[in-house]
Amino acid sequence: MPAGVSWPRYLRMLSASMLAMFAGAQVVHQYYLPDLSIPEIPPKPGELQTDLLGYKVREEAAAALQQLKAEQKAD
Repeated sequence: MPAGVSWPRYLRMLSASMLAMFAGAQVVHQYYLPDLSIPEIPPKPGELQTDLLGYKVREEAAAALQQLKAEQKAD
C-alpha cells in the first residue's frame, strides 16, 4: 500500500492525476501553438539572420529624426 492507501485508490488517484496533467498540457499546447517555421535542415553557422523588429523600428525612427534635424539645420 503506497502512501497508506489501498492499491485501487492509489491507481485511481494516479490515473486522475495523469489525466489532469495530460489535459493541461494539451490546453497549453493549443494556446501557445508551436513554431512550425523551423527548417528541417539547420542553416550553417553564420547564415541565420534574425530580425529584431522592435530594434529595427526604433533604429528607423532615430534615423528619420536625425534626418529631420539635419534638414532643419540646413534651412
